Amino acid sequence: MKAIVISPATQSIETVDIATLDDIRAVVGYDTLESDAIGTQGDRLYFDEEGFLRGTSGRFQIDSVIPVAGKGVIVGPTDGGATLRDAVTDIEDLRRRIRYL
Repeated sequence: MKAIVISPATQSIETVDIATLDDIRAVVGYDTLESDAIGTQGDRLYFDEEGFLRGTSGRFQIDSVIPVAGKGVIVGPTDGGATLRDAVTDIEDLRRRIRYL
């Protein structure tokens, strides 16, 4: 399924194919995942919940969601996160909503 990866170290946004939460963990680089809702279409931003504690470089913020340290992955979960679906967030819209810190 289509996911969006935000890499604050390079200030890049790209789409990738993922299938499971393990794929998200691999992209983020850590097992300690947390997520926050972004927008009104059901997409969620997954990130390393311990990124600030680890001192991970590269930070970003989408709208008023808490800042994230390290990479973030946007997907559209269903069933309370048990299954995933394609992200529907528009990348160009996302570029306007994101701040690199």
